[in-house]
Amino acid sequence: MRVVIAPDSFGGTLSSAQAARAIAEGWSAARPADELALAPQSDGGPGFVSVLAAQFGSRKTTFVQGPLGAATKARWLIDAVGDSEHLVAYLECAQACGLHLLDGPPTPETALAAHSRGVGQLIVDAVDYGATTIVVGLGGSSCTDAGAGMLAVLGGLAQARGILAGVGLIAATDVEHPLLGPSGAARVFGPQKGADAATVKLLEARLSSAAAEFQRVVKRDVASLPGAGAAGGLGAALFALGASRRSGAELIAERTGQSALLARADLVITGEGRLDDQSVRGKVVSALAKAAARAGARTIALAGQVRLDPAQARIAGIADAYSMSEFAGSVDLALTDAENQLRKLAEHVAANWTVANTKTANH
Repeated sequence: MRVVIAPDSFGGTLSSAQAARAIAEGWSAARPADELALAPQSDGGPGFVSVLAAQFGSRKTTFVQGPLGAATKARWLIDAVGDSEHLVAYLECAQACGLHLLDGPPTPETALAAHSRGVGQLIVDAVDYGATTIVVGLGGSSCTDAGAGMLAVLGGLAQARGILAGVGLIAATDVEHPLLGPSGAARVFGPQKGADAATVKLLEARLSSAAAEFQRVVKRDVASLPGAGAAGGLGAALFALGASRRSGAELIAERTGQSALLARADLVITGEGRLDDQSVRGKVVSALAKAAARAGARTIALAGQVRLDPAQARIAGIADAYSMSEFAGSVDLALTDAENQLRKLAEHVAANWTVANTKTANH
């Protein structure tokens, strides 16, 4: 059986590459005859640069201000296209302002204090290097500053638009949320970043002020665009700078030859830290499952936690979902022993797998 192993990252516990290796080791322990292809994924969040860097380009490193001000090492990618005069830079906001860069668990205080200055520093480096297109992967951020830190580094919105006037700017995200309101950055993602109810209100007010400023300068409502709420409002700031939006998962699929892998697959194994209703709103897992279905392959998901109704999962193209926390017996063990527990779960699933489980249409 031909198996494509294509997980996203598992929150702050495993990178997509680490998750893919763990699944592969567990699966091959139970089914050594299966042909495995490892294809780590990203939707623009953590792992975006590393997944692409495994395929092409030249890696760069910049020391930037992390979300709370401490210096941190951020890696990015430069790729020469065509005649080499066209240079594309791939940046990842999580490298500069990711949740994992906080001093500890997120709190209301860090939710207010975290900023995106490091993203601005990465953009400056990419421009100085001569990038003609800059792709910014959005996701996994700790900040909800509507890109205020990034814009401050660039000299403010008006000056930044001038600096980037000759540069193609792309926001790579599969988050479709607007900047404001019930589906916006503060209310949906603020609690994940440590914000309590009072802090969410403060963050919403901050974002509202930013939206008004964007409207004043660019003369259009970028705050309502799909993806404006990505990475704490970095999406809206990038749109105000003239960025277009691309699906991070689709960009990864395109640049890593995903369609060719799926064309030969009998089974696709994907996964992420938490499989829930957000997972089926265009993120890696659902995008991959739909692509696999078109190729005639069955998709299963291994996740840290599964909070998705089986009916919703099937609609999204996920035949079965398996929970690490349930397999391990506790969320704590699934987090602290993530790689080992994922390996064991994959071995368990593989040991109980039969040909009858696998949909092989079109093969």
